[in-house]
Amino acid sequence: MPFADPSAPLALPVPPDPPRRPAVPLLASVVPIVGAAGLALATGSYAMLWFAALGPLIAGATLVDGARAARRARRTAEGEAIAARARIADEIAHRHDVERASVRTRHPDAAALCLTDAGVWRPVPGRGEALVVGSGERESTLRVSGGGDGPEDARLRARAAVLDRAPVTVPLPDGVAVVGPDALAEAVLRALVLQACLVHAPEDLRMLEPQDADRAWMRDLPHVRAGGVRSGGPGRTSVVLGVSGPDSVAPSADVLVARVRPGDPVPARCAAVLTLTSPGRGTLHYAGESRTIEVEAISVGQATALARALAARAGAAGAADGGPVRLADLVPLDRAPASGRGTLSAVIGAAGGAPVAVDLVADGPHAIVAGVTGSGKSELLTTWVTALSAAYPPGEVTFLLADFKGGTAFDALRRLPHVAGVITDLDEAGARRAVESLRAELRRREAALAAAGVRDIGDERGELARLVIVVDEFAALLGTHPDLHAVFTDVAARGRALGMHLVLGTQRASGVVRDALLANCPLRISLRVTEAADSRALLGTDAAADLPGAPEARGLALLRCAADDAPRRMRVALTDPELIAAVAERCTPVPAVRRPWMPALPAQLSLDDLRRIDDLGGIDDVPGPADREGLDPEGLVIGLVDEPDRQRQVCGSLGPRERGLVVLGAAGSGRSTALATLSAQVGDDRLIVVPSDPEGAWDAVEHAQIAAPGSVVVVDDLDALLTRYPLDYAQVMAERIERLARGGGDAGIRLLVGVQRPSGPSARVVELISRRLLLAAASRTDHLAMGGTAELYRRDLPPGRGELDGRAIQVAVASRAVAAHARPPVSVWAPSDAVTGLVLRSGVRPPSRPGFDLVDVRTIADAAVLLGAQRTLIVGDPEAWQRGWRVLEAVRERDELLIDAACAPDFRALTGDRELPPYCAAGTDRAWLLRPGARPVRVDVGAKEPRG
Repeated sequence: MPFADPSAPLALPVPPDPPRRPAVPLLASVVPIVGAAGLALATGSYAMLWFAALGPLIAGATLVDGARAARRARRTAEGEAIAARARIADEIAHRHDVERASVRTRHPDAAALCLTDAGVWRPVPGRGEALVVGSGERESTLRVSGGGDGPEDARLRARAAVLDRAPVTVPLPDGVAVVGPDALAEAVLRALVLQACLVHAPEDLRMLEPQDADRAWMRDLPHVRAGGVRSGGPGRTSVVLGVSGPDSVAPSADVLVARVRPGDPVPARCAAVLTLTSPGRGTLHYAGESRTIEVEAISVGQATALARALAARAGAAGAADGGPVRLADLVPLDRAPASGRGTLSAVIGAAGGAPVAVDLVADGPHAIVAGVTGSGKSELLTTWVTALSAAYPPGEVTFLLADFKGGTAFDALRRLPHVAGVITDLDEAGARRAVESLRAELRRREAALAAAGVRDIGDERGELARLVIVVDEFAALLGTHPDLHAVFTDVAARGRALGMHLVLGTQRASGVVRDALLANCPLRISLRVTEAADSRALLGTDAAADLPGAPEARGLALLRCAADDAPRRMRVALTDPELIAAVAERCTPVPAVRRPWMPALPAQLSLDDLRRIDDLGGIDDVPGPADREGLDPEGLVIGLVDEPDRQRQVCGSLGPRERGLVVLGAAGSGRSTALATLSAQVGDDRLIVVPSDPEGAWDAVEHAQIAAPGSVVVVDDLDALLTRYPLDYAQVMAERIERLARGGGDAGIRLLVGVQRPSGPSARVVELISRRLLLAAASRTDHLAMGGTAELYRRDLPPGRGELDGRAIQVAVASRAVAAHARPPVSVWAPSDAVTGLVLRSGVRPPSRPGFDLVDVRTIADAAVLLGAQRTLIVGDPEAWQRGWRVLEAVRERDELLIDAACAPDFRALTGDRELPPYCAAGTDRAWLLRPGARPVRVDVGAKEPRG
């Protein structure tokens, strides 16, 4: 008979209501009587009165029929109730069998453990916390509801609440005293002791050495230790079990099992007392209750045989707790490497003298290896890589090794032809590039499988080698680059079908490996950890925290695959350099395996080499055409851009329709070289290079305001250049460059600006140009302030290495030198044949000009005398000229006015012009020459001498 869902509630049927007594049909009885009387009166025949007897007859028949129907309904209801109770009884028996089996699995006695050898020393949640003292009745979790108050329903409800023939347990720390005749009590005590030794491994349970002569069999148990205690793990000790008798005590035991003669006092540390009443039966007194139970007894011969079997088992398992295991003894090299795309099986250690193998495909596809420093984690990873290399050729499996614990853990493995590369924390930038390239490797493999028309790498047509990414100290990698956790999560989620496998080593998994990544890593190996929470997070038990920490225990590990109910103990095999060399020699010669990331950017790169790379379409390892547009012929090549997430390096350029480029970097970063590279690609007729001297820069920027479309204006060290001008000139200079940055793009003019550190006016220019090339900054703070990416910052960047659009770039170096903007030489002033006004600062002798009359402006009372004057130089300082304003006005309107550059503060007052004249460097023989209707020009007046 099929049984119901074990989780479905059981309910007895509700008893039917008793049938109601049928009512007397009065109306049906009276109507025939009335009818008969009427007929008799109408016909005058008294014979009609016989019909009156039909009323009582009908009423009686109706009552008899109702009673018969009620009896039938009652019998039917009783039959259904009996059938329902039978079904419920069968279901109760079935569920009790299931519950009894579950309880016996969780709490087996010695006989059950001997029948199933796999259960010996097997860690099962809840097992070992209690001692099974016998079998009897215990409260069941099953409950039956419904039914009536009848005795049958009551018996079923009571039966469901009690589970018979079930293990009766006592918490292990409470202790048990067995009271009874010596021989019988000793047999029951042997069963209790052996049960504890069958459940608990020797490292979890220690027994005090027996003192009684009749317990010599106990000395064969691997749990027995003289004096008692051995450490079972960091901060923990094994449970100590003591066995006492009438003539012996065990004062240092944590758990006491005692044999007591009838009438003798029971030890105070024994909370449970088992009084034997007959062979196989006894009464348990515990927690204020008494119950009769069936007990288990074991003879001396049986106990001796079991003790010796456990000793042999411990000896076999002692390979894990004993000396080191060599991988060379487990991996034969006389056989050719395997060839099977559906497996990655390798021997990594031994247990019980037999090799232990794990399969990254079947047990994985990804694995996590945890263990504190010194537990043997790096040796395990080295062994795993070596064993896989010995089992499979490089065409089947390759490795990317990441060492973030100093850079030397995988040095011995570099010679293996399977190893595509080793990245370390000594090169943080290179390590980051390699990990970021894994995303591109996913896309590359997807494209390769799609091109081959297969969905999984296990298909022979895929022709892809499996890639195993091994990381030692995964937590250190994430501590430096926390955002890379998403890359590993992506690989873990998509790597199975693409043949990419992760083996992540870490000191602790809890709090380091996030749930999304942990869920995709069913293969877990834990060496000793210090916190029980780390063991539970990885294995589901505290066992890894209980592993011994002594030096001789180095390499002890617990292995748990997805199909395992509990972790398996093993000893990690050690790999010697000779084995690695033998594996490498056996696999050579083979072609170099493909690296899943591009080589680092070169420290130097010429512009010619960069153009050749562009002609080839870039350095690209992804099959198929590169997904980028070619360089515009009118674009300006900047350098080689690194795109690790796309596994390629391409030319970075400035397009013809872009407004310009800002090059930011400290001194010596290659800023000027970058601008020179860009300038070398522009024709001389379209290039305006602003020189560093203030006068030349002023003229070049002024010329750039009217430059033809297609011109390129280059300004290096803008922030330093602006500091060379007085405040008013610096402001105008910055405004002109801002106009080029803001409107130059619309006019077809590109602006290339070099800035060491943007601040003040230069910061406004930088904000107007969207493209930025960030070279080495003075500090990380400066790098971030300039808009750089934190991950690309390095203190030791070579010249020309920087960041463009969030990517690393190496700027190319041009072979052609570019000169600054050529400006016409400053003309030497020569006075005109008419009147020339000379404005010189006070105390300066005017330049001598033979044949010219020198007139002091203060001596001229009437400006009309200047009309028609020839070869006359009117001299005065700014104050004198401003007092003789009529003479000044006359000279400005009809003749020319020469203002010494030293009089720049008075220029606007003397000329009435609000615009600044061309900049003249301070301390030079420069002056401004003003002619009517023309802009001031810069001239050289020659040496001026102080007045004598």
